[in-house]
Formats: sequence, C-alpha cells, structure tokens
Amino acid sequence: MAAGSLLALLDDIATILDDVSVMTKVAAKKTAGVLGDDLALNAQQVSGVRADRELPVVWAVAKGSFVNKLILVPSALAISYFAPWAITPLLMIGGAYLCFEGFEKIAHKFLHKQDDETHKTAIKQAVEDPQVDLVTLEKDKIKGAIRTDFILSAEIIVIALGTVSTEIFSKQVTVVAAIALIMTIGVYGLVAGIVKLDDLGLHLMLKKGQSFFQQLQRKIGAKILAFAPYLMRILSIVGTAAMFMVGGSIIGHGAPALHHFSEHVAGILQQLPTVGGILAVISPILIDAVIGLIVGAICVAVFETAKALLPKKT
Repeated sequence: MAAGSLLALLDDIATILDDVSVMTKVAAKKTAGVLGDDLALNAQQVSGVRADRELPVVWAVAKGSFVNKLILVPSALAISYFAPWAITPLLMIGGAYLCFEGFEKIAHKFLHKQDDETHKTAIKQAVEDPQVDLVTLEKDKIKGAIRTDFILSAEIIVIALGTVSTEIFSKQVTVVAAIALIMTIGVYGLVAGIVKLDDLGLHLMLKKGQSFFQQLQRKIGAKILAFAPYLMRILSIVGTAAMFMVGGSIIGHGAPALHHFSEHVAGILQQLPTVGGILAVISPILIDAVIGLIVGAICVAVFETAKALLPKKT
C-alpha cells in the first residue's frame, strides 16, 4: 500500500511537472514577442559606456531586473488569486501598450529623427570629454535601463499569467516564477554577449600566425565585427514586428468578434488546394499584426493629441 501510494504520488508529481513544463513553453512563446525588443532596448542602454564597464553595467541592470521581478511576480499572482476577473482587462491593456510601443517606435523615427541624432552626439561627446563625470552618466544609464526593464517585465509577466489563468494557483506560481527567472537570465545573458560581440571579433582579428586555423580566426573576427552593428538593427526590427503580433493576438483573443473573424478566415484558406495549409497558419499571424498596427496607431494618435492639448510644463 505504501509503495502504491508513493508511486501514485510520484506519478502526480511527474504529471504536474510535465504540465508545468508544457505551460512554461507556451508562456515562453507568448512572451518571446517582448524578448526581442527587450534585448535591443537593454543592449542600447549600455551604448556609450566604456568597454571595460559594459559587463558591470549589464550586471547592475540585471540585479535591478531581479528586484523588479520580486515586486511584479507576487503582485501579479495576488491579482490572479484575489481578483481573477482583472486578468483579461490587464492583458488587454498590456496588449494595447505593446501595440502603442511598437507604433511609437516607428513614428518616432519620422517625427523625432533629429532628437535621436542629438542624443547620440551628446553621448559620444560625453564619453570623449574628460571633464564629464562618467560615473554619473553610468548610473543614469543603469536607472534608465531598470525603468525600461520594469515596463517590459510587467508585460512579460502579465502575458505569462494570462496563459495559465485557468490553471490552479500552484501551477500559476510555478509557471510565472519560471518565466520571470528564465527571461531575466536569458535576456541579460544575451545582452552581455551582444555588447561584447565586437570585442570578441577584435580579439579574433588580432590572432597572430599563418596557420589555417589562425587565418580562419582572423576572418571570422572580421565577419563578427562587420555583423555586430547590424545585429542590433535586426533585433530591433524583429522585436517591433513581434510586438504588433503579440499585442494584436492578445487583443484579438480578448475581443471574441476579432478572434472568430481570424478563425473564419483561416478556415476558408484551409480549403484552398496546395497552399491552403500554409495560408491557414500564416493568416492569423498577419491578422494579429494588422490588429496590432491599427490599435497602435490609434493609441499613438490619442497620446500625441492629449500631449498637444495638455499645458506644457515650464
């Protein structure tokens, strides 16, 4: 009897762990839309920092991110436990914010292009000027990155919580905590790798010797140095596109009419010969992206109008 009870207990534990593993994977896929943008934003935050201070800055921001998660995870779980009805509205708000952030990034490139150039020039001059207090500049960057992380972390946790909102509370705790830990370690591990990618390329390029392996290392180093500037652009583009897709998907699932429309279109395309299956898979993603673009445009228009109408601080 004791052996049977032990086996039953082990089977229950294995089942729970398997469920949690599957749900964590689903939540990770959902939050991946924020991840690309998270990587780009946090890697950009350390631009202008001396090479020997890049990793300490990333580590300082990572510690701030862990503190953010310690605040956000219990808060999100408390809402799930005491006010589960609030999860869907919070998800919708989070989705709308993702769309707003994505569209604002696009609009900013056209409306505030001069501001970006001025900011980059100011950072470059600050780093080159020996009179500038680089410690203060570094601390400001860390604070700014932690603030950015708080917003993105909130989005990730709310999205992750939404994927397990119908599960028992213990599973919600496990999945949300796992996502918070995995995303923090993953994001800042990758950010550390990204900001030191050019150093790796330079290290390989400086390898001496004429052997095939040493020449290959130099060639690889040159390729890495050439590719490093483009990596940030790729991450930013992919992250922005993913924000529309994820944000649009969240809003689409929260609005039954939109969700049914997407399913209806996919069902019609499924009937087409040869390419029907592929189109049925792609169409919901494209519809989510269009929803995200429209919602983002509306949110940015409302925000800019409100900002123009409100009295400016003197």
